[in-house]
Amino acid sequence: MNGAETVVRTLVSQGVDLCLANPGTSEMHFLAAMDTQPGLRAVLALHENVATGAADGFARIAGRPASTLLHLGPGLANGLSNLHNASRALSPVVNIVGDHAVAHRRLDAPLTSDIEALARTVGVATRTALPGADIAAETASTIAQARGPVPGVATLLLPADTAWSEATERPVAARAAEPPSAVPDAATLDAAAAALRQPGAVLFLGFGAVRGEALEAAGRIAAATGAALVGQTTNPVLERGLGRVCVERLPFAADAALRRLCGVPALVLAGARAPVAFFARPDQPGRLWPPGCALVELAAPHADAQAALLALADRLGAHSAAGVRRHQAEPAPGGDSWIGQALASSLVEGCIVVDEALTHAVAIAAATASAPPHLCLQNMGGSIGYGAPAATGAALAAGGRPVITLIGDGSAMYTIQALWTQARERLPVITLIIANRAYRILELEAARMQVHPPGPAMQAALHIGAPDLNFVQLAEGMGVPGRRVHNAAQLAAALAEGLRARGPLLIQVDV
Repeated sequence: MNGAETVVRTLVSQGVDLCLANPGTSEMHFLAAMDTQPGLRAVLALHENVATGAADGFARIAGRPASTLLHLGPGLANGLSNLHNASRALSPVVNIVGDHAVAHRRLDAPLTSDIEALARTVGVATRTALPGADIAAETASTIAQARGPVPGVATLLLPADTAWSEATERPVAARAAEPPSAVPDAATLDAAAAALRQPGAVLFLGFGAVRGEALEAAGRIAAATGAALVGQTTNPVLERGLGRVCVERLPFAADAALRRLCGVPALVLAGARAPVAFFARPDQPGRLWPPGCALVELAAPHADAQAALLALADRLGAHSAAGVRRHQAEPAPGGDSWIGQALASSLVEGCIVVDEALTHAVAIAAATASAPPHLCLQNMGGSIGYGAPAATGAALAAGGRPVITLIGDGSAMYTIQALWTQARERLPVITLIIANRAYRILELEAARMQVHPPGPAMQAALHIGAPDLNFVQLAEGMGVPGRRVHNAAQLAAALAEGLRARGPLLIQVDV
């Protein structure tokens, strides 16, 4: 058995059964190993950033890692953007990167680079399986480090000579990540309880705190103390919809977030990071909580937020669900949210929404708050081009549940190749491209930075019309049917068609 076969067999034995691949010459033995060692499903992506983003989306829904297969340093570099997003989401990813044979690296061939340095920028671990080493153990250790206790991207470099050389087969026992301490100590629980009893206090939720029993416990705590429930601007997976506990979303814009948190006496962090602005601006603080506001960390982002919130609810005697604020059935708001209205009327219970709508996200989220219960995936790292790949991975993990992706037209062009993978795998992904022919989010940022009026150079850099992008034709060229809509009725009809088809569909939404 050669090294590549040992890696594949170890992946499968450790519960990794999906490989999102964009291979090259150095990975030929790995591809052959997937034929001789069954159990690892290969899904081809036409760009590395699709493979890495799909691994992120898969991990968020499946709760376990997929592997990638990338080619040398340039291939890894192409996938770094969505590995960054995966890292910020604490998504477990086993990132396998083929490398030159060890002796060949000394020759400085054209594709030689410092792969380890690139991998360390986004990873919790970087390992190398050298010829003659215990390759099974190296692979198992990489998987264990991806899973935690602080999960993330763990990279395994696989030199070509390691892949083709004979390897000693040694059985490796499954390794479970050691969870961090689940329940906060008494002092932390008492500090959190006292902080939340102050008028105007905020229970700030993130990561595992916005799902399941953790979210229910947070709702009871808010009802018992009068504290507000505010969520991070983005979260890896958020439970939303009719009957779910209401969670206010901290605004993306720093000035709006500062206004929301102004005067708040205490922030209790439950699975959330302390809120900071995405970017620095002149004469504006980077920290979004006010001076004098007490910060109490109940549970770190990687910790067991459910155990922490249940313990705090017990401490407060918050056992009754009476008074918990939940999303109620009500008409969607009017105004410019016709996209959200159509989406709210079309969503089916249990579906997955991947949000990269950018400037339209807030209005759509308000309109869909009381839609049938669904999961929402959000961009955790801020690097655009995550939506279509994440939707691809989510669909691979979701067992046939429909996935609806909301993407701005500028973002869509970063990873449009994901449509091809969706077509090849017949994935039930409906992609909504919101086409305003501009980098509108950057226009808003320029206004906030008081860079006005925009001159011809800025206008040329922020508008993506002339020529206008035709996403229907782009989709059909990759095997995905396309529709173009201009109003809510047309969008609702196209969504119904896509949900019936149970395969990929692209809808260009002109706004």
